[in-house]
Amino acid sequence: MEYFNPADIAERILEALDKERQEMKTMNVMLLGKTGVGKSTLINNLFNKRLAETGIGRPVTQEIRQYSKENYPLTIYDTPGLELGGDNAIEQLLKGVNAEIRKGINSGKMEKAIHCILYCVSATSHRFEEEEKKFIRMFLDENRDTNIPVIIVITQSISKKDAKELKSSIEAENLNVTQIVPVLAEDYELDEDTVIKAFGLDRLSELMYEIIPDAMKKTFISVQKASIRLKSGKAHAVVAAAAAAAGATGAIPIPFADSFALVPEQIAMLASITAIFDLSLEKSAIAAITTATLGTAGATIAGKTAVSGLLKLIPGAGSVAGGVISGSVAAALTAALGEAYIGIMIRIAKGEMSVKDLSTDEGKRFMSESFKNALRLRRNNKGERLDKDKDKNGEE
Repeated sequence: MEYFNPADIAERILEALDKERQEMKTMNVMLLGKTGVGKSTLINNLFNKRLAETGIGRPVTQEIRQYSKENYPLTIYDTPGLELGGDNAIEQLLKGVNAEIRKGINSGKMEKAIHCILYCVSATSHRFEEEEKKFIRMFLDENRDTNIPVIIVITQSISKKDAKELKSSIEAENLNVTQIVPVLAEDYELDEDTVIKAFGLDRLSELMYEIIPDAMKKTFISVQKASIRLKSGKAHAVVAAAAAAAGATGAIPIPFADSFALVPEQIAMLASITAIFDLSLEKSAIAAITTATLGTAGATIAGKTAVSGLLKLIPGAGSVAGGVISGSVAAALTAALGEAYIGIMIRIAKGEMSVKDLSTDEGKRFMSESFKNALRLRRNNKGERLDKDKDKNGEE
């Protein structure tokens, strides 16, 4: 008989998580627009890592700076601003931008290419200036063959009325861009009694996900933080796949004593979910999660805990002949674990729970109840299907 204690499980999850992250391809986003339109604020609120900090960017050309962090699959290419003359004249800026785009394409490597361009214009300017119209038209004309999606982001949209009017004005230009999206990247305090809440970043994030290359979608879901719905949707898909795999493993009923056979699928599932939410969890935090959701220290992911009482929450599981875990039970346990873990990740992402809370008694109670509630939900929603599966496995 083999058992894994929470520390062992946590170690294996961290190893799987490291592998997940190493396999992510680097995504490259280019920012264009005049100085002072809030490009840094946009990027720092759209993505998990604050890349666009003053002074950190590495000069790529005279016109472009590159922002990235070691071992993080996201690079931002930022331009110093579209100005009326001097070093950043339209023609010179366009030349530098096009050269960087062509360099990535000519490399033949997906991770060197620019995958999306955000052109930022501030709603506070109330107009789309002639120089900007000229630049975008020239840029789009010279990059028709690259098929790089371009989104115009109306930043600093403190007044939704102003943003709507500016959007209509830009739409009237009939530019060949993917979409025009008004955004207020962070809450704006008008005075001590009035705060305008941030909006639009989730819409922008979901639009970017739709238009970027498929090879970058996994990376983008992880590095973006604006749309929890994107993260949640992908995480639920991971859980469904893991539950199906666990069900296949249990198609030949597994003795309780050998329930560690389910562990590889569940470890891979937890690692994938952690990567999706891009959380840096310590080994102790992951051990706390597995301990709280699965019972006392020393329990396996679906071993002693299952024997000690959780199986009564699954239709038919309590009467399994010969003390075995069927496919339906294996799938239910895996899905419940995954759904509970997603709930924890969402709360952390929303700021409703901190990683430190995972080790507190209150945090452990929340995680334990989340797991049990997920099992109860499957019992209520899937009881009929599980009963049929029970009959198929010869259970009485």
